[in-house]
Amino acid sequence: MRGLKRGVAALLLLIGGVAGVIFWGGFNTVMEATNTLGFCVSCHEMNHTVYQEYKASPHYRNASGVRAICSDCHVPREWGPKVWRKIQATNELFHHFRGTIDTPEKFEAKRAELAEHVWATMKANDSRECRNCHSWDAMDFHKQTPRAREKMETAQKEGKTCIDCHQGIAHALPKRDD
Repeated sequence: MRGLKRGVAALLLLIGGVAGVIFWGGFNTVMEATNTLGFCVSCHEMNHTVYQEYKASPHYRNASGVRAICSDCHVPREWGPKVWRKIQATNELFHHFRGTIDTPEKFEAKRAELAEHVWATMKANDSRECRNCHSWDAMDFHKQTPRAREKMETAQKEGKTCIDCHQGIAHALPKRDD
């Protein structure tokens, strides 16, 4: 009888382990699938607005041929912050289905609010996603234009973060009333 209990316990443990691996694999697959450019621009709100702006930016086409996609700038690489960002993104899905920004006019009316939110996040995390590709240590200031070198060296000394100077690098800036 004791052997039977151990056998059942081992079987349940094996089934639980296999189910856990399948769940984890499925969860991770969904996490990665929602980080693709195709997924990000699959809704017309993005496709007809910020995607068109992005395609004209140096993050889309540049001399080196390196392309940053939406998730490179808007989704952390580290697991915990990535999961938290995905949870926050459910609010974006809510607004997608609600039709909050489903026309170019509605999007433009909300652009400043949306941009301010993204900029505040980037400022709070020291432009973490920018720094996945760009770092002070890897910059060769002498290969930059004199004006860029001066600005970058000053920014580094003053402890500025990327978004302090580079708003609008991939998307149009909101129209300001001032």
